[in-house]
Amino acid sequence: MAIEAGFIGLGAMGLPMATNLIAAGVTLTVHNRTAAKAEALREKGAIVAARPADAARPGGIVVTMLADDAAVESVVAGPDGIAARLGADGVHVSMSTIAPATARRLARLHQEHGGAYIAAPVFGRPDNAAARQLVVCLSGPAAPKERVRPLLDAMGRAVFDYGDEPGAANVAKLTGNFLIAAALEAMAEAFTMAERNGVARTQVAEMLGKTLFACPIYQRYGEMVANKRHTPAGFALPLGLKDVELALKTGGDARVPMPIASIVRDRLIAALAHGRAAMDWSALALGVLDDAGIE
Repeated sequence: MAIEAGFIGLGAMGLPMATNLIAAGVTLTVHNRTAAKAEALREKGAIVAARPADAARPGGIVVTMLADDAAVESVVAGPDGIAARLGADGVHVSMSTIAPATARRLARLHQEHGGAYIAAPVFGRPDNAAARQLVVCLSGPAAPKERVRPLLDAMGRAVFDYGDEPGAANVAKLTGNFLIAAALEAMAEAFTMAERNGVARTQVAEMLGKTLFACPIYQRYGEMVANKRHTPAGFALPLGLKDVELALKTGGDARVPMPIASIVRDRLIAALAHGRAAMDWSALALGVLDDAGIE
């Protein structure tokens, strides 16, 4: 693939995503706040940039996969930001889960420099990223989306286009993460009810995952919740709280009450209070065990 691009953010998701781009033949310049994480990609042929802006070239493409809104804004804005560096005809592909309002603000900033902003948040955990099995939600102007499509296809298995509005893809991503969080709470309550009544929670989870709820979320997370196994973290609990709070804010801004999201938010906060920050966000399920007096 005769494409040059920059990639900023080599965390649990970003590293396998960038690795797949290199494997697809993309000439990649990478940057990560912790420089040591970039060394594995240098060995695969990537150029390692000392600063975020150095991962961008005028008129080029930069992909970001960062933890939150503040991290994305910090590499985009200012005289040393990638918006100014990319300039006219540059394209920023933001694959982070951020607020739709932030996406719209970043889109305006890139437009001021003559460039384009593409929202492309993904569904999937690190092993899905490594296997190129990510699902991409996409929004932004049509021509830049077509330009970056080969990169998205090199990282994922499906792309769902939500049109031109820059915040639309992030709205779609938040709906999915909210539904996952709600499913975690529901599974935790159901399996704990079974356990309290002498029925093995693992048996219930297996039955439901093969019949009424034969889908990846209930199968994969169901196994984790049923077995009370929440490490290692594929998606850290603080990030889950961030996403649920983004869903609540997005709903609130549109005057949409989300009482289930409020319950899940409180579960995640309680999990942090119990010292579970290093666990997967599925550890919110342990709060149901706490309430039921089960060790």
